Amino acid sequence: MEITRLFDILEYKTLNHPNHPVFSYKEGGKWEKHYVKEYVEKSNLASYGLLKMGLKRGEKVALISSSRPEWNYLDMGVQQIGAIMIPIYPTISEDDYKYILNHAEIKFIFLEGPELLRKISNILPEVPSVEHIYTFKKRDKNISSFDELLELGSNNPAPDKVKEIKDSISPKDMVTMIYTSGTTGTPKGVMLSHENLVSNFMAVHTIPNEEFTRCLSYLPLCHIYERMMNYMYQYRGFEIIYAESVGKVADNIKETQPEMMTTVPRLMEKIYDKVYRKGEKLKGFKKEIFYWALDFATDYEFENKSFIYSLKHKIADKLVYSAIRENFGVLQLVVSGGAAIQPRLARFFNCLGMTIFEGYGLTETSPVIAVSRRTKGGRKVGTVGPPLENIEVKIDPNNNEILCRGKNVMIGYYKAPELTAEVIDNEGWFHTGDTGKLENGLLSITGRVKSLFKTSMGKYVNPEAIEGKFKESPFILDMMVVGENQKFAAAIITPDFEFLKDWQARHDIHCSSQEEMINDKKTLERYNKVMAKYNKYFGDTEQVKRFKLINETWTEANGFLTPTMKLRRRKVMEVYKDEIDNLFR
Repeated sequence: MEITRLFDILEYKTLNHPNHPVFSYKEGGKWEKHYVKEYVEKSNLASYGLLKMGLKRGEKVALISSSRPEWNYLDMGVQQIGAIMIPIYPTISEDDYKYILNHAEIKFIFLEGPELLRKISNILPEVPSVEHIYTFKKRDKNISSFDELLELGSNNPAPDKVKEIKDSISPKDMVTMIYTSGTTGTPKGVMLSHENLVSNFMAVHTIPNEEFTRCLSYLPLCHIYERMMNYMYQYRGFEIIYAESVGKVADNIKETQPEMMTTVPRLMEKIYDKVYRKGEKLKGFKKEIFYWALDFATDYEFENKSFIYSLKHKIADKLVYSAIRENFGVLQLVVSGGAAIQPRLARFFNCLGMTIFEGYGLTETSPVIAVSRRTKGGRKVGTVGPPLENIEVKIDPNNNEILCRGKNVMIGYYKAPELTAEVIDNEGWFHTGDTGKLENGLLSITGRVKSLFKTSMGKYVNPEAIEGKFKESPFILDMMVVGENQKFAAAIITPDFEFLKDWQARHDIHCSSQEEMINDKKTLERYNKVMAKYNKYFGDTEQVKRFKLINETWTEANGFLTPTMKLRRRKVMEVYKDEIDNLFR
């Protein structure tokens, strides 16, 4: 059957994967499988219960929860009656909650548990549109549970009404709104249709050409990337294993043996750092071989390998890589998105035998625009692969901005036609705001149009291109290049304190705090060498002339990163104003 609306997946799975597990979720210390029959039944009961509670077509439902099977039951239940699902990150600020709930005029809120209710309870009196609140976890007698909604649906079945609504829903109708976290300004409600998301997952579903059976999902489903992939997994018939948490990913991989997962670069950085530090426990020749193999991996190429190269790779694999690979079970394919992955990481994991694909897209494009392929010439380190076949991509010759056109492009921004007109032109081209280049059919991302700045010498600087290169160093966890209207470029740097601590121990440098670590004379000399090494890749006007190490790691929790791990540049400028000013004195 043809899928034209997202909820068609339920019928498709009933016909094609009737006995397959759809989700695995750990409850009470045990992995529980959820099958197609349960998925369909509970989605229908959710539809019936919501109708009985008075939810109407076009009204908005907020979902604030980590990934779990009930997330999907509610998602499909809402879709089938023409209501609009608005997933919200559980980690955003109180102000953002208030803005989104009011802006979207939310009528129903579904929460993972009462602890999230406590987080939003202060602002609920300021959100008059909310009529009902439910939780997936029943822990408070004063809060209605999702199970109670399903029971209400069971007692008030309305299959004919649901079918009538489903039959009237067009592929072009809005199915969800995703509020962009944004690195600056107020969140925008991105309106996406059934057609947007269906066209995207149908375009990527053939890219993992292996017959996988299980995939691990640890990114939040409120992230459009993971949500679209969630639909794709369902279409392919994969069992989706929802990780317990980011910190449990390694354990969950060993327990459940997935063959595929999606990720953001931060997790791969942590895994690499953990592998690198293991070498410190080795002695003598074993230690030399270990680090030789890791260094060898940084030169990995996909094609045109010489006989000598292949021989060295076999030796490294037998002595080092095979032992590291045991920690990943049968994991074969990892698709990285959300931000650029460092080339050294991409080379390392591919050399290790774990295929790393890199993808690119935005919430507004549902989201994937381009992604790596296994085909000849379909992937290259430093690129995000070819554009999808059902999407047009071109580079604006005036400013090198990436433009995209296709069924994946959003309906528009909710209640903001003027903002929509700024990014979708009269010919239907969506202006991504990212700069890039398209060479040999492969797309490369070079920065953000708005991030470019001009020095007082009149020279343009692309800070993100510089940051990406410098972050190849294991000494640098994060970095922001500054220098607008100044004579030169400078940088605020957050060290990788775990790596730095190991390095200092190897060099008999003993510090009692992170503050001491970043002010140590030998450490600063080492960072000067890092600067000199990576400055060689840039022209004089782009080179980082001065830098400041800071005693803070930028995270989502402290507000420096968005939920999709993008740097909030304005926040850095505000918090470190004095440090930045001192760099130019």
